[in-house]
Amino acid sequence: MATTKRHDVKDISLAPEGVRRIEWADRQMPVLQAIRERFERERPLEGYRISACLHVTTETANLMRTLKAGGADVVLCASNPLSTQDDVAAALVDEYDIATFAIKGEDNDTYYSHIEAAVDHKPQLTMDDGADVISVLHSARREQLGDIIAGMEETTTGVIRLKAMEADGALAFPVIAVNEARTKHFFDNRYGTGQSTIDGIIRATNVLLAGGKFVVAGYGWVGRGVALRAKGLGAHVIVTEVDPMRALEALMDGYEVLPMAEAAKVGNVFCTATGDKHVIGREHLEVMKDGAIICNTGHFNVEIDIPALRSLAVETREARNFVDEFKLADGRRLYLLAEGRLVNISAAEGHPALVMDMSFANQALATEYAVQHATSLEKKVYPVPTEIDEEIARLKLETMGVTIDQLTDEQSKYLASWDEGT
Repeated sequence: MATTKRHDVKDISLAPEGVRRIEWADRQMPVLQAIRERFERERPLEGYRISACLHVTTETANLMRTLKAGGADVVLCASNPLSTQDDVAAALVDEYDIATFAIKGEDNDTYYSHIEAAVDHKPQLTMDDGADVISVLHSARREQLGDIIAGMEETTTGVIRLKAMEADGALAFPVIAVNEARTKHFFDNRYGTGQSTIDGIIRATNVLLAGGKFVVAGYGWVGRGVALRAKGLGAHVIVTEVDPMRALEALMDGYEVLPMAEAAKVGNVFCTATGDKHVIGREHLEVMKDGAIICNTGHFNVEIDIPALRSLAVETREARNFVDEFKLADGRRLYLLAEGRLVNISAAEGHPALVMDMSFANQALATEYAVQHATSLEKKVYPVPTEIDEEIARLKLETMGVTIDQLTDEQSKYLASWDEGT
């Protein structure tokens, strides 16, 4: 299909391969398929402009197709310079006629020019993975804020930013925290990121995890997933934490818990998953073993103090694709994966489609909800309504051929009463 949309992609001739991979992912996204079929009939997003800043992957392509099926006029840009799948970007433009601005490996200026292009769409709804579109609107494009009905936010880091904006009274329109949906963070963050992070590390390095010491910084849902998968491959997992409850949970789950200052001396592979800054700092880099591998699966690349790593190095080179080697003055070599960016989506393909099915079903239904409730939503960060979350879980079970029990009237009455004793 000849496109009528503006775009900036690496190579439009990659579209046929992108279409094949998008269709493959779609076969593993039955919940989103069902929503897309309903959207085609009902057109709940008819006439609305959406600017989306997400990882440009096969799964995201199927979300964009769903929004378009609902009647939306969609523009997509990348939420990370290394996460774009160039064949998918080409297919979105050439086959599905969706304006796309994304090139894998784009420099910082290009990255922000693509966000500007998405904002130029004059959106009424935004969709973020890290709050970059919302940040641009609140800083450089404040004149457009009055046009925004609501935004959707996909990831933990973005939700943290937005809740801080709400607390400061700076948030100019309502945002639905899609990341907070149970069918998102229980599954996407734990099982999706857990598997894809290990996939990225192994693709980049071909290292054997069994028998090595694997350090996970942070024991939130992502950290839990990474630790679980590393343990499953035979690694000795060490968890670092600042939250005593999460540290206790990690200990009870069978992991060694250490401060990063101690873990840095013994670890073979390090993976940050906190959403915070300089979790691995200069003082940790200075004591790491020769050959230590360092990566990040949090949203931004600030979790590792990369400037400090560069300042410690006397020589740097690319050892493999997505592996930078830093030789230190004492001869030790440290290896940084994917420039400290999301290793699961930079060095691999990101979450499996089966789990993104639930995440993007939340995005689609949250967008519909925002349109339906536009007049009643305040300038706050909202959770995904429970009824949407539970409907997605029900649909997911149904597509997997799983049935569950239902409460009888007697059981429902018992649970709602206080006067029936033993």
